Amino acid sequence: MKEVIPDSVAVKLALSGSRYVDVAALPWRESAPGVRMKLLYKDDQAKEAMMLVEAAPGSTIPEHVHGGVEWALVLEGTMEDDEGVVSAGNFVYRPAGSKHSVRMPHGAKYIGFFHGSATMTANGQLFPSYDD
Repeated sequence: MKEVIPDSVAVKLALSGSRYVDVAALPWRESAPGVRMKLLYKDDQAKEAMMLVEAAPGSTIPEHVHGGVEWALVLEGTMEDDEGVVSAGNFVYRPAGSKHSVRMPHGAKYIGFFHGSATMTANGQLFPSYDD
């Protein structure tokens, strides 16, 4: 397993191998206008990533196709697409091959876990991206 820790100062390695992450100390990165994220975990070899996402009211994530499974637990607000609405305290998972865009009309905070990458329809960009 080749793990990527975004900021080693925010991670405490225990004797057992557990990693304790100081989420408040991790930097925010803008992934789309009004949408920012903190990378909590990433494994390039397994092509897995977990992130905390915060979206401003009215923000969107453009149309994309999932190359692997995505799981999302909404902590605050709502996220929605043409098939449904996920409100605070609820969970959605999307299978590989699913295609959608995401709207956050009231803003949202959620934890997303990805196996594989999604491909942005407009430009072919992969998200998340992994090093080989």
